[in-house]
Amino acid sequence: MLRSMYSAISGLKNFQTKLDVVGNNIANVSTTGFKKGRVTFQDLMSQQVTGASSPTANRGGVNPSQVGLGAKIGTIDTITEQGNMQNTGRPLDLAISGDGYFIVNNGNSSFYTRAGNFYLDDAGNLVNSDGYYVQAYSGTDTTGTPGKIAIDKDKYSSFSIGPTGEITGVNSDNQVETIGTIALAQFNNPDGLTKAGNNLFTPSGNSGPAEVGTADSAGSSIQSSTLEMSNVDLSEEFTSMIEAQRGFQANARVITTSDQILQELVDLKR
Repeated sequence: MLRSMYSAISGLKNFQTKLDVVGNNIANVSTTGFKKGRVTFQDLMSQQVTGASSPTANRGGVNPSQVGLGAKIGTIDTITEQGNMQNTGRPLDLAISGDGYFIVNNGNSSFYTRAGNFYLDDAGNLVNSDGYYVQAYSGTDTTGTPGKIAIDKDKYSSFSIGPTGEITGVNSDNQVETIGTIALAQFNNPDGLTKAGNNLFTPSGNSGPAEVGTADSAGSSIQSSTLEMSNVDLSEEFTSMIEAQRGFQANARVITTSDQILQELVDLKR
């Protein structure tokens, strides 16, 4: 009888975790570049009541008899499939079509993001919403190490960002110059990246190191005046929420029923 109660307790914990993940997905349905999470379950070790036996000349084989002891969280995955693109009409809003991540740096560490809502600070540096420097190659050389890039709105009358990430500006002589090229990073296993908050990711032991290059080298393109939206599907999340709720209720009912049967056993003494 206690086995059913402990199995149901494990179910309550698992469905609570599933509901936590679903709730976070729904909360970030409008978060730029957000990648949704997914929970998978695994069964626990089963208690063997009787073992299996092989068939003989006089008797057929017998399957094992086992009682399961509950479930556990198998994985909490990050689903990195691309979200829908939304046109914003703002030149510094950038979206990656294909693989790759923008690289931003706070002076001490580099982070990776799919959220391309960028800005120019007072010095003309290209930054994200937290003031982290967007990493780019300076000029036409894309073989060195990328760093912060500045667009002087006074040295240029206008500028644009092309599909390869190339930033071009029109100088005071009405000549088009290449200011730099935005760098992108790729990972062997992007699902293994660690979420660091603020739409940022950091590498983990299973993501592999960042392979830094350009949109061309990543087989991707950068779309200006566009943002990648969250890849959360509300209809899917509502379905998962109902499933988690019913699973929680059913496991709670198993505990209640087990308790009632135990009470009946206690009442036998009276």
